[in-house]
Amino acid sequence: MNAVCLLSGGMDSTTLAYLAADMGYRILGLHFNYGQRTEGKEHTCARTVASLLNAEEFLEIDLSHLKIIGHSSLTDHTLPVDSYRENREGIPNTYVPFRNANLLAIATSFAEARGAGAIFIGVQAQDYSGYPDCRPAFIEAFQKVIETGTRDGTSIRLLTPFINMTKKDILKEGLRLKVPYEHTWSCYKDQEMACGECGACHFRMAAFSAHGITDPIPYREDK
Repeated sequence: MNAVCLLSGGMDSTTLAYLAADMGYRILGLHFNYGQRTEGKEHTCARTVASLLNAEEFLEIDLSHLKIIGHSSLTDHTLPVDSYRENREGIPNTYVPFRNANLLAIATSFAEARGAGAIFIGVQAQDYSGYPDCRPAFIEAFQKVIETGTRDGTSIRLLTPFINMTKKDILKEGLRLKVPYEHTWSCYKDQEMACGECGACHFRMAAFSAHGITDPIPYREDK
């Protein structure tokens, strides 16, 4: 059976795609460009991963309206990207307003058109982010949207195996699956050398450190 896998090029979505393949699904890769700072690097990583998994398709979608709408440091380069902070209050400014609803709406169209039985998205409610569109309640609500808004006879499951896992847990699963993390990118700020300061870098580095292994992507030398 086919499954639409949202491939951001990051650690979580790549691990999830490898898990979907391990579960026996044929991969329909779906990647979004929305004006994020590391768009080029993410695209390269996502396409490479799709190729390594022998994906049936690799579809790229332009969501530049999210950059026009703004109000996120990922798309508005005049805003500094929030660095990781312990005991942080509020949602970091890397949150892109209602992004996952946009992504999942298109993923549902893709899945319905191709007769896919599942959509995999690597949302994670643990660790630091607190993004409202990564919460279990949002996923449950969107599953109902899929069931209500698709034609009769359609059966598409929205699968989020990592939603209650930590980055350390996800990496453990990825190591089991032999995920090529050298072809992934997590940094929110830079495309050449990971900054080591943003939340995405912090939790990625902590996960690799917890497993006692070296992260294969380059970081700034002062980190």
